Amino acid sequence: MPRPRKCRRIEKTPRVDFYKPRGIPLRELEEARLSVEGLEALRLADLEGLTMEQAAAVMEVSRHTFGRVLAQARTTVARALTTGQALRIEGGHWAVKPQCRKSPGQAPRSQETTMTKIAVTSEGLTLDSLIDPRFGRAAGFMVVDPATWEFQYVDNGASQAMSQGAGINAAEAIARAGASALLTGYVGPKAFAALKAAGIAVIQDMGDMTVRQAVEAFAAGRTTTATAPNR
Repeated sequence: MPRPRKCRRIEKTPRVDFYKPRGIPLRELEEARLSVEGLEALRLADLEGLTMEQAAAVMEVSRHTFGRVLAQARTTVARALTTGQALRIEGGHWAVKPQCRKSPGQAPRSQETTMTKIAVTSEGLTLDSLIDPRFGRAAGFMVVDPATWEFQYVDNGASQAMSQGAGINAAEAIARAGASALLTGYVGPKAFAALKAAGIAVIQDMGDMTVRQAVEAFAAGRTTTATAPNR
């Protein structure tokens, strides 16, 4: 069982969370995903000019962890700029620092925000099960909290038995389970529309890996959020 990750502290949430190349329709673009703590690492190291030790102290993490977050963020931004991807800033494992107390007796305000649950199509009942490449007719879903690695299995037998509307039914099932992102292989147009309407980010074309490996890739920002269903 991996150790729970320590929450990374940021000073404020991003003012803008999406960028795209000018003149190219969004539907024709791939997306790169930069975690919120990755953006904070870029700000501290490359804008504020803090040393690794100083920036790590600000984010309340070790120097090693800060270096890893910063390296991943730089790679993500470089890939987006050099390959013409849209850049979405979301996810990660972070919390806004509590604000300073304003006056005696006034409690400090805090805003805790962490990565929410991730649904992964799964062929089995454990984190080491293989990803099911199907979505609507997947055997089931592992709904994982990447901060604690707690998970629940959502059976998808009801959708498999449907002659039509399996994808929409499956989308409703993972929405009820509280997932904000889906990792899977193939998503058709109707299911994709249902997932987007539910506010669930879709990461597709994932396969030949376990549920655990998929969640780790997502948490590290090595996945791309889809802007259109599979063709």
